[in-house]
Amino acid sequence: MFQINFKQAFTVLMLSACSFSMQAQTAADTTKLKEVVIVASRFPENKEDVAQRVQVVKATRIQQLNAANAADVLQQTPGVFVQKSQLGGGSPVLRGFEASRILLVVDGVRMNNAIYRSGHLQNVLTLDNEAIDRIEVAFGPSSVSYGSDALGGVIHAYTQQAQLNKKSISAFSRYASAAQAFTGGFSVNVGKDKWASLTRFTYSNFNDLRQGSRGYKTANWKSLYTVSGTNGQDIVGLNPDPDVQWGSGYNQTDLMQKILYKASNRVSHLVNIQYSNSSNVPRYDRLAQLQNNQPRFAEWYYGPQKRFMAAYQLQLRSFKGWFDQSNVTFAYQDIDETRHDRRLNNPALNNRIENVGVFSLNADFDKKWGEQELSYGVEYTHNNVNSSAYKLLVNTGLTGPLDTRYPDGGSTLNTAAAFLAHRWEINDQWLLSSGLRLNWVQLNATFNDKTFFPFPFNTVKQNHVAWSGNVGLIYKPGREWNLALLSSTGFRAPNVDDLAKVFESVPGSLIVPNPNLKPEYTYNLEFSVDIGFAGKANVHFNTFYTWYRDAISTQAFTYNGQSQVMYNGQLSKVTANVNASKAYVYGFSGGLDLKLSSALWFKNDFTYTYARITSTSPVQPLDHIPPFLGSSRLSYAGKQYEAEFFVQFNGAKKLANYNPNGEDNLAQATPNGMPSWYTLNLRTAYQLSKHFKVQAALENILDQNYRVFASGISAPGRNFILSLRSNF
Repeated sequence: MFQINFKQAFTVLMLSACSFSMQAQTAADTTKLKEVVIVASRFPENKEDVAQRVQVVKATRIQQLNAANAADVLQQTPGVFVQKSQLGGGSPVLRGFEASRILLVVDGVRMNNAIYRSGHLQNVLTLDNEAIDRIEVAFGPSSVSYGSDALGGVIHAYTQQAQLNKKSISAFSRYASAAQAFTGGFSVNVGKDKWASLTRFTYSNFNDLRQGSRGYKTANWKSLYTVSGTNGQDIVGLNPDPDVQWGSGYNQTDLMQKILYKASNRVSHLVNIQYSNSSNVPRYDRLAQLQNNQPRFAEWYYGPQKRFMAAYQLQLRSFKGWFDQSNVTFAYQDIDETRHDRRLNNPALNNRIENVGVFSLNADFDKKWGEQELSYGVEYTHNNVNSSAYKLLVNTGLTGPLDTRYPDGGSTLNTAAAFLAHRWEINDQWLLSSGLRLNWVQLNATFNDKTFFPFPFNTVKQNHVAWSGNVGLIYKPGREWNLALLSSTGFRAPNVDDLAKVFESVPGSLIVPNPNLKPEYTYNLEFSVDIGFAGKANVHFNTFYTWYRDAISTQAFTYNGQSQVMYNGQLSKVTANVNASKAYVYGFSGGLDLKLSSALWFKNDFTYTYARITSTSPVQPLDHIPPFLGSSRLSYAGKQYEAEFFVQFNGAKKLANYNPNGEDNLAQATPNGMPSWYTLNLRTAYQLSKHFKVQAALENILDQNYRVFASGISAPGRNFILSLRSNF
């Protein structure tokens, strides 16, 4: 077995980090180049001309992070918070908005579908971070460009492109000790004058995750038991190492194929195929639950998480008339999600299967004249949801009926929208931007079998029309000064998950459908300032206030006049998603970057968010609000050698700041809430030759035992990472 001497590894890494060669040529140009972003308006524009706060993670940074998955990349992105319920999880949070209230987009195609839930999502893991060329995170309402769901912001991942006139082969392998994890993959690009093909493959295998052994001690965070046996005969044993979180491992395979045909300098065609599939993914937080000092579940896992996308994109450039450039994208996505659970010593394995097919069309156009620019477009999506369920007696193989998570008669969600955005560069100091979008959303859900829940309705139908808009003003009083004021609105219509699911959110609490649910809206005002000091330092700060109206929140409810019902053999409190009417969210973020030398940088960032529901009595905290968070890092970049020492930290989350009916995993907290934490970390890289590069890292050097707020699994303990990359 691969053994790691952590003391020796730490010593070697620290010595290498301190051996900075100040004579090495810097990898960073001293000239400040204007950074281009796409996420704000769907077409490239200078980042300094965007009033909205945007964070960019480029391919070089993604490779430096050398993270296990896309969720871990986002976790190390300033302003982004990530929750995890299991090792195969990762739910990003932007400004206190999570899951279905932020929008995930890949290559211009929205990933959010009709069953994106308001709780915690792991769908971002179906993005292969090794295939991502850049990630752009837009903070705050983005409904003008993206429509429903973009209340807290947009995370847009752009995957690597097939390149013309280039033949290349690259490969990589990575080992990480905390989960005894191995990841490997390769890519092949073949490009001619007019066409190119890019093929990517990545495979990852994660064993059970080891948590830290030092710091906060609580038996609630230990994996005390194992469950084994077959045919419903369960044997409970003691975990020989409670720091190893039993039953958390899984594996995943990712494929991507792109074919580019450039008919001319003005017209290009792109076929983009992506496929992600996993093994069963254990739901660790449920497996760790105890009942009468025994595991509550013998089995609880998500079935293979599958995402298939096939997209065709037509790009037109340098045209005259109604537009200068255009992107038209047709896409189809097929998503499979299954849930499987069985109580200890109970032979009945519950199986719930969801399939979602999504057709989408985006047509975006851009026209410039003089100092003005007009972007406009249309979007259409069609979601078709099929939900089924059955109970399997594992000791006999017999099957029986089971209630479905979503309406068993099927559900559809259709959206259509048109938007218009205008930008006017008034002069060298002032820039004005504005936008308007008209949204239409239609939902139909049918309940056929009422054996388990005789709802007083057979169908749920909704139609919603909503406007969203924004106005931004940028003022540049000096060469390195940038001030921005932005007013924007967000809109989100209830989807199938909000409106029509039956779900046990936590033991003893049942969510039932509420057909009277309405859309939720946000009204946002924010101010940003960015100041540079002769290329030697940069200070940036953003503050926002969001009025949240008709906010969808889980509250106490009644079913057939009863506040409690029996569900899965347990008396459960009845809850439902309701419009909480009024809430607010405010916060600030900022950072300081210092250039200590031509090759040495010191960078800091911090984020704070606060929110309350004001329509309840007494006033309640809004869930999904992370504690104060941030990072500090000292980075060196030479011609052949790179090193970075960094600290990540989260403040404490007191019990008084938890929503009592929310999905922040209150049961995972300590008697005082979620403690604060910090980690010390070091990563290095050395270019061995033109074709080979080695990376090494030591994360959580102090082996701290901690959990990220709202998470159901402890974070990795001391983690040694070693990677080798080749490129020919």
